[in-house]
Amino acid sequence: MKHEGAPGESAPGGDAPREGASGEGGRREDGRRVDGRREGASGEGGRREDGRRVDGRREGASGEDGRPEDGRREDGRWEDGRPAGTRREDRRREDVHRAGAHRQDPDRADERRHRAFLARVAEPGDEACGRWIREVGAERAVRGLLDGGERPRGVTDRRWAGLRARAERADPERDLAAARAAGIRFVCPGDSEWPAQLDDLGDGRPTGLWVRGGPSLRMWALRSVALVGARACTEYGAHMAATLGAGLAERGWVVVSGGAYGVDGAAHRGTLAAGGATVAVLACGVDRPYPRGHTELITRIAEQGLVVGELPPGEHPTPSRFILRNRVIAALTRGTVVVEAAYRSGALVTARAAQRLGRFAMGVPGPVTSGLSAGVHELLRGEAVLVSDAAEVAELVGDMGELAPDRRGPVLPRDLLDPGAGRVLAAVPARGPARAEEVARGAGTTTDDAVGRLYELRSLGFVERHGDGWKLTRQVMISVRDGHHGC
Repeated sequence: MKHEGAPGESAPGGDAPREGASGEGGRREDGRRVDGRREGASGEGGRREDGRRVDGRREGASGEDGRPEDGRREDGRWEDGRPAGTRREDRRREDVHRAGAHRQDPDRADERRHRAFLARVAEPGDEACGRWIREVGAERAVRGLLDGGERPRGVTDRRWAGLRARAERADPERDLAAARAAGIRFVCPGDSEWPAQLDDLGDGRPTGLWVRGGPSLRMWALRSVALVGARACTEYGAHMAATLGAGLAERGWVVVSGGAYGVDGAAHRGTLAAGGATVAVLACGVDRPYPRGHTELITRIAEQGLVVGELPPGEHPTPSRFILRNRVIAALTRGTVVVEAAYRSGALVTARAAQRLGRFAMGVPGPVTSGLSAGVHELLRGEAVLVSDAAEVAELVGDMGELAPDRRGPVLPRDLLDPGAGRVLAAVPARGPARAEEVARGAGTTTDDAVGRLYELRSLGFVERHGDGWKLTRQVMISVRDGHHGC
């Protein structure tokens, strides 16, 4: 009589296999093992031990059209259309793109709600409110604004009345709900996604950041560079910004900019074209792209990267908010590169904020006759570093060993000559043959030494003999005519 036990149990009193199992390895006669899986299947996910899944496809193939699970299409490009480069470059890029967003801790919901309230009340960079929040905490600050009791030190009656008027209309639940509906999350200090380098701003650090996009802001900010410059840039400025963005993306760097016209937009586009990661820091709510002409670009950044801002959903930009936004760009990144900037450019504000925070400030030089490069040149006269390409930027802000290649002029055959042979070659006239005695006098050596050097030069193709005289070969003559000092 069979034992009606749980699956996998042996009959009482012995190790006899279950009905239908063969005597070898406990496998059933129908090919299944005692654990119920088919022959060759492993214990995880129903995949076979030979690397194939139960559906017969190899590991890495998806269930639709056979595309691999790593996101590549059959033509070798990534699923989003980005070109595939070398394995090392693709691996570095994908390491950046795979840095997914952290789940927000539900235990910090109250702190997040209080800070969302304060983000609606206080202007970005308000150090008085920032100091108050640091001293009493976000919850007590919210109670003080609602009750009208405790107030920040150094705040006048007029300003306090203005803050309280804003507090009466603030509705953090509505802001957070609108953010969730638009795919936006609110990240505040203490969250796992909060970039710790923003704490360098002290009391001027953001109350919180509204983030639109999937990746982790903290992870992306760890290896990021800011590219900023003039809105009304020249073709040269747009070209340099796009080239720098693409070059940094290929090296695995995240490019941060402000999403504006000119240099900002060119930097974002160059990075996206190279399949890189980019972050746009806005001076308004991240749910309303600004400028309007960059709606498509900012939407694409939100899909492939991150759009970040201090202001709650629906808030509009102002001139002061643009300036204060720049401190976030400077603090978020390892260094700031200014491509083109006039004397009164906001890009210079970002670079100087970076210097105050101990970050690198870099500048791309331009024509000395261009007013759009005057601010960059003034920055370079100080402590900023001149850079001309992405390799030089990465060398400055990168890890040990990320060195830019040495740049030298071409080595000409004449440069490899012995000094004595070089003096004899220089003594051979450019036109017409010269006797060995004349060459010796010109080289300041003996005739015998000059003759020996001339035969050496002849074997190397520098000179040729014509009767009793010597002259330069046609190849050397062409080099001299074109302004080169050798062949």
